[in-house]
Amino acid sequence: MQPPDRAGREAILRVHTRSVPLDPKVDLGALASSTPGMVGADLANVVNEAALLAARRNHERVNTSDLNDALERIVLGAERKVMLSEDDRRRTAYHEAGHAIVGMLTPGADPVRKVSIIPRGQALGVTFSAPDADRFNFEQHMLLAQIKVALGGRTAEELVFDDITTGAESDIQHLTQIARYMVGRWGMSPSVGPIAVIPIDGMGPFFPGSSETSEETQRLIDEEVRRIVERAHEEVTELVGTHRSNLDSLVAGLLEHETLNETAAYAAAGLPRNPAPASEETPSVV
Repeated sequence: MQPPDRAGREAILRVHTRSVPLDPKVDLGALASSTPGMVGADLANVVNEAALLAARRNHERVNTSDLNDALERIVLGAERKVMLSEDDRRRTAYHEAGHAIVGMLTPGADPVRKVSIIPRGQALGVTFSAPDADRFNFEQHMLLAQIKVALGGRTAEELVFDDITTGAESDIQHLTQIARYMVGRWGMSPSVGPIAVIPIDGMGPFFPGSSETSEETQRLIDEEVRRIVERAHEEVTELVGTHRSNLDSLVAGLLEHETLNETAAYAAAGLPRNPAPASEETPSVV
C-alpha cells in the first residue's frame, strides 16, 4: 500500500487537528508538503507531539513553529544535550553545509528543508531534504544526485580540513546501497546489463527476478559500484571547491544560528531556491 499523496496527507492532518486548538495562521497544506512518505499514524504523531510542545511552551494554540519542531523531532530525532568544542562545531557545520550545498546545486536532488548542527540521535548534525511533490519512481540522475549529496559532507571535510572523520559512516552506507541497487537490481549499469543479480531483501536467491551469481559477476558488481561512487566523488569535489565561498557563507550562518530553515539556508548560502534543470550533459553511470 502506497503512502497517501499530498492532498491525502493534508486531509489526514485536518482530521487529526479537529480536536486541537490550532492557530489560524497554520498552513496544513504546507505541512503536508513537508511530509512525503508519511502515513496516517506518522501524521498523528506529528500532531500529538506538536500539542505537547505547545503545552510545554504555554501556547494557547498550536502554531506553525510547534508543528515544524514536532516534525523535526520525529524525522530527525530528539535533541541531545552534548557540549561540543568549537572545533567540533566548526567541523560539523562544514560537514552539514557540504551536504546542503551539493543538494542545492545538483539537478535531481531534493530541495534542502533544514540544516542543523544541533546533535540529534547518533548524529552531531542533520541536513533534511524533501521533494516538492510525491515521488514513487526515481530516474537515474535522481539516484546519482542522492549519492552526490551523501558524499557532500565528507568531501567538505576533505577540502577544508585536509582530513576525514568517522562522521560520514551512515552517509557511506546509504550511498553504497544506492549504487549497489543501481547495478544489481535496477539494471543501470551497462557492464552488468538489465538483469537482477542482487536478491530482493528477505526473498533469497531463488525468488523470481534474481539469480545466484558467480564470483566474476560479484567482482564486476563491486567494480561498477566503486566506479559510480568514485566518479560522483570527483564531481562533488569539483563542485564544492568551485562553490567554496557559498560553503563558507552557509557555515557562518550555521555557527551563528545552529539551525536554518529552508529559506534561511538558501539565503545564507547565497544560492537560488530552484537550481537550473539538468542539461543534456548531466553525468550518467555510462
